[in-house]
Amino acid sequence: MIKIMIASQNPVKVDAVRDGFARMFPSEKFEVERITVNSGVSDQPLSGLVARQGAENRAKQARSAVPKGDYWVGLEGGCEIQDLEMVSFAWVVVLSADGGVGSSRTAHFQLPQAVKRLVEAGMELGDADDVTFGIENSKQKSGAVGLLTGDVVTRKTLYEQAVILALIPFKKPELYS
Repeated sequence: MIKIMIASQNPVKVDAVRDGFARMFPSEKFEVERITVNSGVSDQPLSGLVARQGAENRAKQARSAVPKGDYWVGLEGGCEIQDLEMVSFAWVVVLSADGGVGSSRTAHFQLPQAVKRLVEAGMELGDADDVTFGIENSKQKSGAVGLLTGDVVTRKTLYEQAVILALIPFKKPELYS
């Protein structure tokens, strides 16, 4: 049984990690545990570098808090300005018990101007989505990407692909040692 510590209580992130591991390692059995840790960055990272640092910090803190495990996973969503538009994305960092590190960033997508203005005013993206779309707790559902694509792509499917890509060094360790 492979033990995965996920540095989040968000069910969307937990499902993305569980499903990403299952797809990459279909013959393995997993035990998934959630842990709450601080990202060490702002609640709404406004650059790729800050979001990546938040994901790395979460994975490291999860490992420090629960050192008996096989993998520790940190995920951190972020926004940044590109060509005068605000885009959204997330970083995933995976640490392994043998000292390995894998990371990946999701695809990014453009946010509407109304959401951009709220985020620029200091609101977290999930809250800005809730205000703009008149819903509650979108970040624990399909997220901004689901709202904007009519759930063609959801926050879970977006994150799951990044988890899979972050696991490449563990799938092919002989190429990364």
